[in-house]
Amino acid sequence: MAAPDSLPSPATPAFTGERFIPGCSGEIAYEHWHRYAFARRFAEGRRVLDAACGEGYGTALLGQVAASVVGVDIDIATIDQARAMYGDGSRIRFLAASCSGLPLPSGSFDLVVSFETIEHLQAADQRDMLSEFARVLVPDGVLIVSSPNKRLYSDARGYVNPFHLQELYRDDLSRLLAARFPAQRWYHQRLAFWSGIWAEQGHEPNAATANDAGHPAKQGVNGTVPAETWVGDAAHVGPCPPPEGMYFIVVAARNADRLPRAGAAISLFSDADESELKRAQENASEVLRLDALLKDNDAALRRQAGHVEHLERLVAERERLVGERDAAVTRHTAHIHHLEKLVAERERIIVERDRQLAESNAAREEHDRKVAALEKHVISLEVGRTRLESERTGLQAALAAQERAIAYLQSLRGWIGWPWRQMRQQIRRSR
Repeated sequence: MAAPDSLPSPATPAFTGERFIPGCSGEIAYEHWHRYAFARRFAEGRRVLDAACGEGYGTALLGQVAASVVGVDIDIATIDQARAMYGDGSRIRFLAASCSGLPLPSGSFDLVVSFETIEHLQAADQRDMLSEFARVLVPDGVLIVSSPNKRLYSDARGYVNPFHLQELYRDDLSRLLAARFPAQRWYHQRLAFWSGIWAEQGHEPNAATANDAGHPAKQGVNGTVPAETWVGDAAHVGPCPPPEGMYFIVVAARNADRLPRAGAAISLFSDADESELKRAQENASEVLRLDALLKDNDAALRRQAGHVEHLERLVAERERLVGERDAAVTRHTAHIHHLEKLVAERERIIVERDRQLAESNAAREEHDRKVAALEKHVISLEVGRTRLESERTGLQAALAAQERAIAYLQSLRGWIGWPWRQMRQQIRRSR
């Protein structure tokens, strides 16, 4: 058995549910990996175009056996991711372009692979894409294309894929391909659930018939083999060895030559109602229902988050108003304290004014008293002055009399009569 081919472990971009990314598990991984494993037998030694290559895992897988392979995708970021992950050289390279307008030379490829691409285009673009595939292929080149069966994919499940623009029924796809590719061999791909019974010895599926590339060799009618099985993941893909069974089934007899012929190497069984498939589909429907509920819940959470943000804005506004109110209260309180200080200062001034007024009144009363006393004194002085004036008049009169007396005494008559007057005054005093 040839060793499985190895791939690098790719980085994991965001999964949208439509574009397959290595690392995903379940139905989508089976479907996508199986398509490229199926296509590798046709790619060996050929120049290959992987149209709508996506993340590039399939291009790299084909590149392990092809002479060269070009991966084309319309998304530039996806191409950049593919180049970073799988390289971009002469054997494997990646190109950002539309499948309906390929910037590639005519007749430059032996094989074009395009999986799950055509349903993502409108009808006119689908025809343009197939015309481009025919142009870049050599005359004897091969196209491998896949498309969902609309009858089962959408109609039977009541499912609408928002990424699909133009799904096709079998006849629609056949007519669309016939314009450029009239020779067609159809295969069907579908996940199913089986009970397997296989021989413990004498048969090794894929081992005895595998060629050096690890692919089952073409045998039997029309180049077919009884069966082929693959196992793979993001790191490798290769022939699947028969696993150890959950149960043993023993066919016994007394002698070896009595044992029946071994028969088929692999036997598969599925119940007529495909109950396991229906259960899986019911689970998928439940997942879709729960996913819708989750989306509704997310929408409600977003609305609630918006409401919370609105409430937070209201709270912030309230806090701002409360802050402004507190600041206003602080200013008002400070103003009240200022007014109280002014009132206290005014009361102090009033008290001081009353004290000064009382002192002024007392001073005025004292002044009045002093004025009254002065007035009395003035009156007294006036009386005294009058008296003095009278006395001065009398004195003046006396002085005049004295002056006359002096003048008299100084006269001869007075000089002669002065002793006589002295004696008369003594006599008067003595009496």
